[in-house]
Amino acid sequence: MSVAIADQNNSQKLPEAERLVRIVLLQDSKGMLQVVVPNNHLLDLKLLNNVTGRELLPVHEAEIVLLTRSKKLKQLDMAAGFFLLPTVIEESVAVRHDCSYEIFETDGVQIQQLRLVDLREALTNKDFRVSVVKCVVAPEALVLHAPESSADLEQIFDSIRNFTTLRIKQRLEETLEIPPLPQTARRIINLRANPDAEVRELAEIVESDASLAAQVVSWAASPYYAAPGKIRSVQDAIVRVLGFDLVSNLAVGMALGNTIALPKDSVHGITPYWLQSVYCSTAIEAIVRQIPARKRPSQGLACLAGLLHNFGYLVLAHTFPPHFSSICRYMEANPAISHVAIDNHLLGVSREQISAWLMHLWNMPAEVTTALRFQHEPDYLGEHGVYAHLIYIVLRLLRQQGIGDAPPEEIPLELFARYDLDPQRVQEALQKVLASSSDLQQIADNFKI
Repeated sequence: MSVAIADQNNSQKLPEAERLVRIVLLQDSKGMLQVVVPNNHLLDLKLLNNVTGRELLPVHEAEIVLLTRSKKLKQLDMAAGFFLLPTVIEESVAVRHDCSYEIFETDGVQIQQLRLVDLREALTNKDFRVSVVKCVVAPEALVLHAPESSADLEQIFDSIRNFTTLRIKQRLEETLEIPPLPQTARRIINLRANPDAEVRELAEIVESDASLAAQVVSWAASPYYAAPGKIRSVQDAIVRVLGFDLVSNLAVGMALGNTIALPKDSVHGITPYWLQSVYCSTAIEAIVRQIPARKRPSQGLACLAGLLHNFGYLVLAHTFPPHFSSICRYMEANPAISHVAIDNHLLGVSREQISAWLMHLWNMPAEVTTALRFQHEPDYLGEHGVYAHLIYIVLRLLRQQGIGDAPPEEIPLELFARYDLDPQRVQEALQKVLASSSDLQQIADNFKI
């Protein structure tokens, strides 16, 4: 939950990011408390727990709503955004206590002019303790973009040394204990390299894996594609609905996604892994058609990149299981902060770096490797940047609809212009995809879990 605060005497001089604070509700065996932090700062749970001597974890939004409705959790009469709870105020916010502030609820319904010192006094008078501590990391100290990809391997090595008890082996892939590229995926990649490849050959490879075949048929049979008649085979799916290029790339993505099990832990409230992948891939497929032919990337590779965009999530959970849980809790406590910054803060490496390295190790197309590695960097100007930029655009558009885990940030208009995309038409294409949400959910449900 976030509320805006503005120095009444100096509000014109403060950027909006510095006028926003976030109220985070946390709990442990000792009970609940609220923490007031600047919205664009990372709430460091480890630092907070060290200072308070507690083991606090975020309270899920659904639980907050339930407790509020049942009146077990009450808000302060003078400020609806503050709860009647023990309170921790981050010192960078507390130092402004002599100023007057305007406090806005996020929905804009209620506007109040108050002083933080008055809020502290009101809580104290009701016998709720108010403390001031340092518990955040400033935005300028957060790593939002990784260094050049040539440094990825060294960073991954450093993280392995720091955060696992595994013996460092000569080959990093042995250390990470990542399974090899699935044979089905390898056969399809080899087939794609053959200009004379036939539909029959692709169908035979896909059908050799019963689970994969069922997933491909399910994808083609989805009402989203409105294929006439029943899809009876993989070959039918290729010829009548999806095409050779799309099926070959989707099959590779499905095969890779099934190499690592979904983690038991996750960020509460975010879109499930496969559903997010399906949304991303399908939206990219729709948007690629709008790019002029001279700039248009391979639709199949773009869809594959979209399907695999969050593969690093699986690899991260597989490689750093205890620390993955910490990442989940930090993401819950810091929904406005990019997971790239959280990964780097806790591990010193991002999931995008790890997944791109793995794609390279598996000899996946450079387009896919680039897409995964630079998907959160709109300024990337290297080769195959269009694949990364498509993911960047789609993930942020989806986040605006409450889907996925991309940072809640605006898309630079220059990014649309670079590929001659009309933002309005892109939004319309996305709305058509969202209108088929039940169909896409059905596709995602058919993936192996």
